[in-house]
Amino acid sequence: MSLTNRLSVIAALAVAVAVVAVSALAFLLVREELYRQLDAQLDADARTIATQPEQWMARAPVKPAFPDEVPGEWHRFDKGDIGPQWQIISIKGVVNTSALPITEATLAVLEGRAVRSRETVPVDGEQLRMVTLRLDDRGTIQVAQPLDPLNNTLRRLALLLALGCLGGAALAALLGRSVARAGLAPIHQLTGAVEKVAATRDLQTAIPVHGKDEVARLAGAFNGMLAALTASRAAQRALVEDAGHELRTPLTSLRTNIELLVRAEADPDRVLPAQDRVRLMQDLETQVVELTQLTNELVDLAREETSPEEAELVDLADVVAAAIDRARSRTAVPIEADLVTAELTGRPGALERLVLNLLDNAAKWSPAGGRVVVRLRDGGEQIELTVVDEGPGIDDADRLRVFERFYRSAAARAMPGSGLGLAIVAQTVAQHGGAVTAERAPAGGALLRVLLPSHS
Repeated sequence: MSLTNRLSVIAALAVAVAVVAVSALAFLLVREELYRQLDAQLDADARTIATQPEQWMARAPVKPAFPDEVPGEWHRFDKGDIGPQWQIISIKGVVNTSALPITEATLAVLEGRAVRSRETVPVDGEQLRMVTLRLDDRGTIQVAQPLDPLNNTLRRLALLLALGCLGGAALAALLGRSVARAGLAPIHQLTGAVEKVAATRDLQTAIPVHGKDEVARLAGAFNGMLAALTASRAAQRALVEDAGHELRTPLTSLRTNIELLVRAEADPDRVLPAQDRVRLMQDLETQVVELTQLTNELVDLAREETSPEEAELVDLADVVAAAIDRARSRTAVPIEADLVTAELTGRPGALERLVLNLLDNAAKWSPAGGRVVVRLRDGGEQIELTVVDEGPGIDDADRLRVFERFYRSAAARAMPGSGLGLAIVAQTVAQHGGAVTAERAPAGGALLRVLLPSHS
């Protein structure tokens, strides 16, 4: 069932419940009022007879047929000014055939245990409303009137109310459907725009935003999502293109060296000198290492973009210490650390890769006998991490570009590496709301400074 139909049904049901409740209350109130008016009329008739009971008794025949347990006499008046039926029960002990029943309530009035009673009684297949009134010590007066007119009125009222309920529910359904269509029109437009984007895969198509209501916010959120998807697609395309370009060179070199070795093995007349063979094998090993490193860095970069780990409260000092332990197993360059406790909300794995890339970069550029110094400080609002090496430093023209993907300065082209390490650093820092800069160390060499927001 569509949302429009559901809203129409909900509106119809809500109105139907409300109308039924109001109609039921109205029916009960009208019924109560009709009974009250009938009882009041019967009371008035009884009081009229009570003013001159002898005259009314003289207008009806008397026969000794009253039950023995209730001595007295009664009179019946079938038609006249006072109700369709009435009777007087006296203490003379003579009665004719009674048309009105002697009930327990009547006996209570006759015996003086009650002054008046009101009840509905069956007489000859029809329901009568009967009032019994005590006539001092002379007996009681019973006045009754058929309920058929009142019940017919109530049935007509019930029918009208039922028709009103059905009509109200139908009208509510129509109005609800109209209101739902009008209210959901922006949703339908938004759905059409989103379906068009899904069908054409054109993420540049912006969804129109009108007003400032919830639908407009939803459209704005979709536009934000499309912008994020566009940026992600562009980043993926750039990553694939750059990766293909960067992988092509080592793969070509690797293939060339392997083909050279294969041809030398296949042609007995072209035996490679042992020195050349060793050099080729060393080149192959170096190229495989570089290719492996490049692949790992591409995987790290793609992982950070597609499925970042959950953030948690971490002590950056522990993360840096773990990265230093890993770096020391990969390089002979001494690494000195000056760390303090510094808590932040972040992703431990990504932060450790960040620090490890900084250390690998510093170790790569450190000369023989050089060292790498790592310092961690918590400034309250910001955490500062610096990594200093004793290498040649970074030229002023390259300081802003060293964090670009696959960028390698003229000096770096002679060194192993892919140009992705510092790009991963910059991406991770940005994802944690921080900043990274490349500077010249006071004593020479490069100083890479990372600023991250502190948890405190």
